[in-house]
Amino acid sequence: MHHGVQQIVTSSSDVWDARYSKPGYAYGTTPNAFLRAVAHHIPGGRVLSLGEGEGRNAVYLARKGHQVHAVDASRVGLEKASRLAAAAGLSITTEVTDLSDYVIEPDSRDGIVSIFCHLLPDIRTRLHKAAAAGLRPGGALILEAYLPRQLDYGTGGPPIRELLVSLTELREELVGLDLVVAREVDRDVVEGRLHHGRSAVVQVVGRKPAT
Repeated sequence: MHHGVQQIVTSSSDVWDARYSKPGYAYGTTPNAFLRAVAHHIPGGRVLSLGEGEGRNAVYLARKGHQVHAVDASRVGLEKASRLAAAAGLSITTEVTDLSDYVIEPDSRDGIVSIFCHLLPDIRTRLHKAAAAGLRPGGALILEAYLPRQLDYGTGGPPIRELLVSLTELREELVGLDLVVAREVDRDVVEGRLHHGRSAVVQVVGRKPAT
């Protein structure tokens, strides 16, 4: 592991707390565009949002009637998420956690969402396998993340290859799910002040086969 990567990981909660302590919402309050386009794949019920941050996606899912549990390393971000939900007359549950050892119970969720949640490969692989196992039959995982070639754009995301992910890697990590959407695309991402401009992303919708 490069020293820079280690520094980012070990200080991540402090970094995110500082980012989310600033006025406004770092990535805006509207949901991620890809999530909005494919959220219908999630059956009604319990949804887990990984690396939720300030709540824009969790609140959107709660508005659609899901029971949303949002997890993130930043207490500051999740406090803002709870306030955002309350302002909309909605309720979500939150949990401050380190995703490096977060446990997803098998067959426990109807939907799992990971939007720009970038992790080191060993942590990401373990979490994605747990997510695939954590879905109930018929449940769906929705993921969007930056590709390695996002480094050429510099319009958002971590500036380190180890924290970026390709579709090939995701196919290996999400074994057991039927990938009904699986693509690498360039698109304009406009999400607050930190995700803004032409971007290279990977988009996945994985469904757990119904028994």
